[in-house]
Amino acid sequence: MLPQALTQEISQLEANLCSAFSDATRLMILYALNDQPRNVTELANGLGVTQPTISRHLKVLRDHGLVQTTRQGVTITYSLGDDRLIQALDILRAVLHDILTSKANLVIDAQL
Repeated sequence: MLPQALTQEISQLEANLCSAFSDATRLMILYALNDQPRNVTELANGLGVTQPTISRHLKVLRDHGLVQTTRQGVTITYSLGDDRLIQALDILRAVLHDILTSKANLVIDAQL
């Protein structure tokens, strides 16, 4: 068993990582980067979000180590830092689906 202080520190690190997933735009960026690496302009155009907004969210994702960059001349291309991120997000979507299905069934049952 881990010491309490270490357990708390690990939990805080996990919470900090999860905070990067707390914005819908950042999630859409991660899914877009799963399709292929992209630069800020491509992300902005593809997601219908302004370039400054995309840049701000990319900074958060980069600071958390979730995306990595490659520079070619003046163009910076972003890619996923780890392919397992999408697997984790897909698991969360499956859990969300099950929760919503359960709630919908409760509403249906209450109406009967």
